[in-house]
Amino acid sequence: MEFEGPVSRRVDDHSVMVKWRGRRGLMEKSGRPGLSAGRVAVVMSPSLATLEGVAGRLVLVRGVRAVALGGSRARGTAAPGSDTDLGLYVDEDTDLDGLRVLAREVGGPAAQLTGRGRWGPVVDGGGWLRIDGDPVDWLYRDVVRVADSVADARAGRISWTHQTGHPLGVPSVAYAAEVALGVPLADPNGLLAGARAALDPYPAALTAAFLAELAVADFVLGALGKPAARGDIGFVAGTLHRVVGLCAHAVCARAGRWVTNDKGLVAEAARQPGAPPDFHRRAEDVLTGLASAELSAAVDRAADLVAAVRAASAA
Repeated sequence: MEFEGPVSRRVDDHSVMVKWRGRRGLMEKSGRPGLSAGRVAVVMSPSLATLEGVAGRLVLVRGVRAVALGGSRARGTAAPGSDTDLGLYVDEDTDLDGLRVLAREVGGPAAQLTGRGRWGPVVDGGGWLRIDGDPVDWLYRDVVRVADSVADARAGRISWTHQTGHPLGVPSVAYAAEVALGVPLADPNGLLAGARAALDPYPAALTAAFLAELAVADFVLGALGKPAARGDIGFVAGTLHRVVGLCAHAVCARAGRWVTNDKGLVAEAARQPGAPPDFHRRAEDVLTGLASAELSAAVDRAADLVAAVRAASAA
């Protein structure tokens, strides 16, 4: 049976098992491909061995070409409460009924999976499972669209798609970023290995493309004079959010840092070498405490931020 999704779920205090010791916690180094050199990961459940076992069964289902660990666990930034994301790289004719049978076998009889595309044009679909009592998300990734995303990244082509849960929108290279940052768990035909090799090092054309998006920031800021004077908070705030996001993407691209979504984007940009001084604070100043009388000043702060990112990128 298929559910339309998304559905609500509650993640309780015990849904993710994390062993902590002291302030930094009990940590383990990961030798898995996909984690940056020297990156450490919180010891979490399910273990990598358990996930590899699940991945090995997944690729036996018709149409499942590869499986990768994604999200914060792949990036080495997982924290208590983090879910485990598994990207299922699938063909158009994937056996969804077979996947549903496997989901119930590993996630219990209540486990359900959506059809393709039920969660939007980018997130696609999948299911929210519990494996060994812990939340594990299965996320479909269409192999043709992934290949297109890798090609876009290599060529420096960026377009944006609206997707629920991603207020900035999702860049066309997001799937490529997932491949570059993910940890392959099952890749029997080398699909992920080939794509990862094509994306290393970070494409210079993609850096140039994200820096060119600063011109979009300039353009939309130039159109804010009258809305700001009218006190149109909603329009101005939405536009400023986009400007800050474009600045953050530019900073990350200049540093060769892949970005998969909006969450934590400003903080991630602020940590990159070459970020403008006080980037995090300045970005927040653009968006904090907006009121009718302050809109024009916020627009000016945003313009200063764009200028600072452009200057830092040229240094």
